[in-house]
Amino acid sequence: MSLSLAQMRRNYTLFGLQDEQALDDPLEMFELWLQQARATEQAPVEANSMTLSTVDSEGRPHARMLLLKGVSDEGFTFFGNYQSDKGQQLAANPHAAMTFFWPGLERQVRVEGQVSKLDPALSDAYFNSRSVSSRLGAWASPQSRPLASRATLDSLLADITKRFVDEPVVRPEHWGGYCLHPERVEFWQGRADRLHDRIDYRLHDGHWRRNRLAP
Repeated sequence: MSLSLAQMRRNYTLFGLQDEQALDDPLEMFELWLQQARATEQAPVEANSMTLSTVDSEGRPHARMLLLKGVSDEGFTFFGNYQSDKGQQLAANPHAAMTFFWPGLERQVRVEGQVSKLDPALSDAYFNSRSVSSRLGAWASPQSRPLASRATLDSLLADITKRFVDEPVVRPEHWGGYCLHPERVEFWQGRADRLHDRIDYRLHDGHWRRNRLAP
């Protein structure tokens, strides 16, 4: 018997999002929702997991799962290989979007804005906080490039491990952090019968304007 995807649906009934519950600052609102997600979501869900969407030089969209590593007044921080597909896409077109989904709370957050590289000192600080094996992996992996086999990657890792056997594993120049500076943030709260709540924030002349959107 084939599974009919059209019949797969879930009725969201946990919460609502009233206008008076929406904070003036969407970054404060995001931090509140993230804290609640951390307290609610169960393994293997990671509350800071997100889909990062970028566009290449030909206008084609690309998306992948990453982990958010920080949020501040400046924006949303993540890390990766500058020479990877996403790194090259961000270099060609710095506009990007993030999507967070917390099924335990029946919530989604969408963030759109421009991305810039972090100060190298901040990238160094985060890189040095990672495990030695993760730091070695950042050196060993030619991210997004074709590999002949898994053995090829294992060989690259073995060579890098030998290289750093007697010295600290410093951050490679091709690896570091990014910050997405938000220009739009939308909070989505699931509601019954697909009549969901959507509160949308958009940045105008340095100030956030808030509106409710139809589901």
